[in-house]
Amino acid sequence: MTNGVDYYKVLGVDQKADTRQIKEAYRRMAFKFHPDRNKDNPTAAEQMKAVNEAYAVLCDPAKRQRYDQMRQQFGSDAYSRFRNDFSDQDIFSGSDIHAIFEEVARSFGLRGFDEIFKEFYGAEFRTFEVKKPGFFGGGFIFTAPGGRNRQQRAGQAQRQVPRMDGLGRFSRYLLEKVSGIKIPQRGADVHDVIQISEELARSGGPYAYFQRKRKKKLVVKIPAGIRDGQRIRLAGMGEPGKAQGPDGDLFLKVKIKKPLLSKLKAMLMTRR
Repeated sequence: MTNGVDYYKVLGVDQKADTRQIKEAYRRMAFKFHPDRNKDNPTAAEQMKAVNEAYAVLCDPAKRQRYDQMRQQFGSDAYSRFRNDFSDQDIFSGSDIHAIFEEVARSFGLRGFDEIFKEFYGAEFRTFEVKKPGFFGGGFIFTAPGGRNRQQRAGQAQRQVPRMDGLGRFSRYLLEKVSGIKIPQRGADVHDVIQISEELARSGGPYAYFQRKRKKKLVVKIPAGIRDGQRIRLAGMGEPGKAQGPDGDLFLKVKIKKPLLSKLKAMLMTRR
């Protein structure tokens, strides 16, 4: 993939496409460009790699949000900027691409995930499972020579596994000890209350909010007609994730300030 590449165009989906549409697009593309169906097409392998990368980014809310921010900020240069920050390991960590690709391959008698991805990336993928009462989790470990992430540039090999929500602390600790791999964990959600005027609640508009946890000023878009007690969700603005896990969300509960005259009237009504 080169500068100017747009992940949405690679998958043939709209920027507002939901997760289901992105998965369906990937299934179509994985079948279309699978090397076993394109032995006489020398460009199919590169197209398949592009599709894999686009899906791994767009199916992950945190990576997709970061990519969208770069598209808005840098335009056609967004892809090169994104790849400066995200290596292959970063991109594929946490993705369900293994399961989707295997599903397509089995359905049509094609080579599966492990063989194709090792051919493409010179990488090894080791699958694993974790079982406990009431929970079953699994995924793959991506290990590749070289790479471009920050730890590897410092001479430290890095291995990552997908985030596994629902894994207890002891099971997570045990798996990390056995594998020597830090499991990405999602950051905690943050909850707060904001007070807005009746006029802003009625007409909607921007609201300046200071995120204390991150020491960052945010501009929150208040939707017109919001009611007292409703919540606004800001994805990825909660507690930072651990081991490159996604950040939590910020939830703002809306309180509508009533004018002093309205408060006095209410007090008088209650005394009658």
